[in-house]
Amino acid sequence: MFNNKIKTSRLATLEQTTTTDESVFEVDDKPVMESVLDALSIIGKHEEITIRGKGKLISNAVTIALIITEKMIRGNSKIHKVTVDSEPIQDLGRSISNIKIILRKI
Repeated sequence: MFNNKIKTSRLATLEQTTTTDESVFEVDDKPVMESVLDALSIIGKHEEITIRGKGKLISNAVTIALIITEKMIRGNSKIHKVTVDSEPIQDLGRSISNIKIILRKI
């Protein structure tokens, strides 16, 4: 039983380190093709990239991921995992949706 706790804490630590890694690309409101080029420079240095978008920028995150996998490095990359979630906005009583798309080189 003690061994399971160690494995679980290692997984949690690994997940935290990958989300704070330099291979994370936060989508902002600049032009999509400019963001694609920025993301390509990251995936050129790493085997994996995490593209994150919040709120109205979710569609841009999906577009960036599709342009990379279908147009730019077609056949050499794939969408590994997609996570859709929401987080509460404090003081407003609402929440904001977010997406995390993990792309991998193959």
